Amino acid sequence: MNINADYSQRVVIHHHDLPWIASPQSGVERRMLERQGVEVAKATSIVRYHPGSKFQTHIHELGEEILVLDGVFSDETGHYPAGFYLMNPLGSSHAPFSESGCTLFVKLRHLGPAQVEREVIDTQTAAWLHGMVPGLSVMPLMQQGSGSTLVRWAPQTYFNPHRHFGGEEIFVVDGVFEDEHGRYPEGSWIRSPHMSLHKPFSREGCTIFVKTGHLLAE
Repeated sequence: MNINADYSQRVVIHHHDLPWIASPQSGVERRMLERQGVEVAKATSIVRYHPGSKFQTHIHELGEEILVLDGVFSDETGHYPAGFYLMNPLGSSHAPFSESGCTLFVKLRHLGPAQVEREVIDTQTAAWLHGMVPGLSVMPLMQQGSGSTLVRWAPQTYFNPHRHFGGEEIFVVDGVFEDEHGRYPEGSWIRSPHMSLHKPFSREGCTIFVKTGHLLAE
């Protein structure tokens, strides 16, 4: 199965427009943003756990990243409410579940050999750092190697035109993100290819998950 698997193409999706697709586990559904493979797949998805849903213990050979969008996600290591970021490294295993239900932004099999230690960040309490322009704040998520970042835009914040070596991926967590190509409300996913150019801004303010440099042709 290939869904938006050509990294040379720009893709814009509002995940609320996609259908929920049942996973092999009862009570767990997915909205597929990109996918290469069937069940063992390199993938980016929105995943919804209905209350009481759970998976058996399984291994993530090439790791996973999770951002909890709502509800409470759990595994044998603890309970993670909305705002938690988890990076489970290559070869890690867990038995995830949700007692009350939750929605997640999930990336599978996108990690490299630099990501060897599990990382957990509560973005509701972690510190924000000053960004490169006034009104921009950043929160590095993945601490090992070049990785994922949360970026907060105050209303009426404008950035300079720039290119992304290795491409850029954005998921809009809240608010409205914009550039010269369009307007992207909460739930939008934008993947821009290697050396793509844009001039981003936010008139209303927003928070976005950003990952760069990982979209070179394989």
